[in-house]
Amino acid sequence: MDFYLLLGLERAASTGDIKRAYKRLARKYHPDINPGDRLAAAQFRQIAEAYETLIDPDRRRRYDATGSTGEPNQPPRYGFEGFDFSVSVGGSAASTFGDLFSDVFEQRGALRQDDVPERGADLHQSIAVTFDVAVRGGRQVVTVTRQEHCRACGGTGWTAVAEARCLSCHGSGLIKSARGHMVFSRACAACGGTGRQRRSPCVSCGGQQVEMRAESLALNVPAGLADGARVRVAGKGHVGRNGGESGDLYITVTVEPHPLFRREGDDIHVTVPVAVHEAALGARIEVPSLDGPVRLRVPPGTQSGQRFRLRDRGVVSPLDTRRGDLVVEVRLVLPKTMDERSKELLREFGRINDEDVRSELLAGESGIR
Repeated sequence: MDFYLLLGLERAASTGDIKRAYKRLARKYHPDINPGDRLAAAQFRQIAEAYETLIDPDRRRRYDATGSTGEPNQPPRYGFEGFDFSVSVGGSAASTFGDLFSDVFEQRGALRQDDVPERGADLHQSIAVTFDVAVRGGRQVVTVTRQEHCRACGGTGWTAVAEARCLSCHGSGLIKSARGHMVFSRACAACGGTGRQRRSPCVSCGGQQVEMRAESLALNVPAGLADGARVRVAGKGHVGRNGGESGDLYITVTVEPHPLFRREGDDIHVTVPVAVHEAALGARIEVPSLDGPVRLRVPPGTQSGQRFRLRDRGVVSPLDTRRGDLVVEVRLVLPKTMDERSKELLREFGRINDEDVRSELLAGESGIR
């Protein structure tokens, strides 16, 4: 049993959200509101256990980490600590009662409003996509476990039975409850105040109208999606109760790194090796890009670490049709092995160009002194 789903909350719910959800459900399922209703009593015990676990920071951390309360022998408490249920009724007959029990003041035979449509909760999920899918777009299959309408009852929470006298109110259509010397009557929720029972809570969903089911979705990943971007899939969150609309599914995308390319905004950065003679004399070299190899002119005297920009070779912006650039950084690479002829040529090159390559650096240090 998932305590968050039971209370209709997300896992990041605040303390205030937990209190409000508990207050709303307690009004609906508290045993004093549903005398003789064993299904409501069982539901309330689960709600109370979920509340007591999630409202306590230590117990909540243990539950989030292990999926259990870690306290199997501790019975749940059914109090209402932290809530102010007081309502003042003016006049000579002024009394203070919790608004939890305010429905007992309704007129005889009035029905409770349990059929108000409720929007389903949103779902949040993360997926990892390859660099290529994020840049070019594509389809990604995502498996989502969500609340769907119960198949046994069609999402109504009830199943039809042969008409008989209501066992909850014994055919009177009313449920009576006492508060001290006062006796209150209200419409029987089991039969709707008719005294005749034509339906019973669905056994499969316990009257909750929903069941958990897994669904595989084909997600269309738009081109140019960046790492950490969020995609919204409308209507694929938890289904709504009482005909309410379904929540949405929010998917956070993690982009796997690429062995060659690095993305900065809509620009793609790549580092390519350049030989000594290519950097000194200039050359035309092939460099990788998103569209395949492209030609780059390396001018004579190119230094290691120098960057060149190729326009419109980057990522298509998800906001418009413009593309970023391809930024190529060259790295000077020396041969791993050289024969004597190559070494002699380098020595001769050094004798001809005998200027100290560190002279500017040393001059700068002298200026500091």
